[in-house]
Amino acid sequence: MAASILLSSPSFNIYRKGQLSLNLHSQCWQQNINFISVSLQTHKPNLKLFMIPAIPAVTSWFSLKPFAAVGSLGPHVSPHQNSGASGVSSQNGFHRSKTLFDKASNSSDGVSEFERQLQELFNEVKTLIMTGNKNDAVDLLQANYESVKEQMSAGAKGMEEAAILDVIALGYIAVGELKFVRSLLNVINEVIDDQKDDEPLLDSILVHMGGMYSTLGEFEKSLLVNQRVTDILENKYGKNSVVLVTPLLGMAKVLSSTGKTTKAVDIYHRVIRILELSRGSESEDLVVPLFGLGNLLIKEGRATGAENLFIRILNIYTKLYGENDGRAALAMCSLAHAKCAKGNANEAIDLYKKALQIIKDSSYMPSDDSMMENMRIDLAELLHIVGRGREGRELLEECLLITEKLKGKDDPSLVTHYLNLAASYSQSKDFVMAERLLRTSLEITKKAAGPDNPSITFPMLNLAVTLYHLKQDEEAEQITLEALHIREKAFGKDSLPVGEALDCLVSIQSRLGKGEMELLEHLKRVLRIQEKELGYESEEVIATLNKLVFYLDKLGKKDEKFPLEKRLSRLRMKYKQVVQY
Repeated sequence: MAASILLSSPSFNIYRKGQLSLNLHSQCWQQNINFISVSLQTHKPNLKLFMIPAIPAVTSWFSLKPFAAVGSLGPHVSPHQNSGASGVSSQNGFHRSKTLFDKASNSSDGVSEFERQLQELFNEVKTLIMTGNKNDAVDLLQANYESVKEQMSAGAKGMEEAAILDVIALGYIAVGELKFVRSLLNVINEVIDDQKDDEPLLDSILVHMGGMYSTLGEFEKSLLVNQRVTDILENKYGKNSVVLVTPLLGMAKVLSSTGKTTKAVDIYHRVIRILELSRGSESEDLVVPLFGLGNLLIKEGRATGAENLFIRILNIYTKLYGENDGRAALAMCSLAHAKCAKGNANEAIDLYKKALQIIKDSSYMPSDDSMMENMRIDLAELLHIVGRGREGRELLEECLLITEKLKGKDDPSLVTHYLNLAASYSQSKDFVMAERLLRTSLEITKKAAGPDNPSITFPMLNLAVTLYHLKQDEEAEQITLEALHIREKAFGKDSLPVGEALDCLVSIQSRLGKGEMELLEHLKRVLRIQEKELGYESEEVIATLNKLVFYLDKLGKKDEKFPLEKRLSRLRMKYKQVVQY
């Protein structure tokens, strides 16, 4: 589930990139869906809008040097800028058949010539990917892999072989073939484990490995690799050298991801000090660590500290490029995020509006860019929070029209926008319009994914909730049961998605007058699932315990009710909130 951003309405949740309930832009529908709870409570409904999944930038991997310009790592760059090494021109030929070993034998410049060849391979793979020739990129990588494998079989297992495998692994990361990367990293490790720290290319290889391990979710390995290269670079260049920035940022990222916040904050501060000493206090290179630290502070509930960091980023971009530059606009969005976390929704709205207008006027990015869409959705959510739902809905309709114009009326990516609009209409109590939108989204999803794919169950449950509000309980029950069976088959009977569907079913069947014993068994099952998946003291468990106590009381089961009441009382005290019966 996405983290809540505390505003005037504490129940309002914002879901961000990568946390979509449906990965609608994927060519294959995802099985591991993050489901967002569907509420049937009678209080003001939660508005939960969904973001467009961001496509990772291929160029982020194309930088051979661990101490390349730090600004190339920044989050606030144009999506059309090349953030890594420049591409190879067409005059040089993109479809070279010779492998690195064929060319290395003719080298007269030693390591520098070899590094140039590594860079050429990087550039060629990047060019093929960016021009849509993914298969050709894979063929090129495979050809070089076969060549280096032959060399290693013949007994050559030195730094050159490790460096080529490193480039090949980065190439496979870029094309999205992650399974092969693990085996490549294992081979590279075998080669470099016994190498001395002063070996040429070792520092670059270790920096790349740290990033790749992080991408694969192998955080401990990433941390060890980044620590090793940091020690190597410190011994070579000193503790305040800018060459330390990349591995230190890699360590900070891993520490943040594994909950070691204090250490991550310390490393971010160290990076900032290094860059201030070497580049000055207003250098653009500071954006990356300031941005990373700001996001970490928001995650830790330290919004004021984050706000100050984002103000600093905004000032850097404004001074360098002017207040009407797209980079300054994106910095405004980060600042708006911090304003949200502090509860200043109206200030955040003003910042988002200004940022969107700047980006539009400057043509900094196309209107259909996923980042642009997510900014509109962020703003729409805030507008709904402060009671300006009509304005928010206009932005959601704009997102729908832009996507529809670009991709057609039956494209699966439209489903996100239909769901968001349906949520908006539901919050305004216009359940008839919400029903129409949800039926359309369900039709598109079924057509794209098939009638038994678990992806369809999210619009199904939302439709069931809407039908419940329209007093169409029989159809709501039928749809919920169908969604429940699909989820049981896809995820298992004790999975969290199944618990969510069961919880929805209980509310519907309760109003239909179904037997209280049957409802009680459903709730006990929901509780077991929530305890297993969310923990024994989660807020979801509190809500389910509350319902269980209610039905046990109605059935006169005092012996079962008493221990649950005591548990519920303890949890209420912990969260300092009143749970209504």
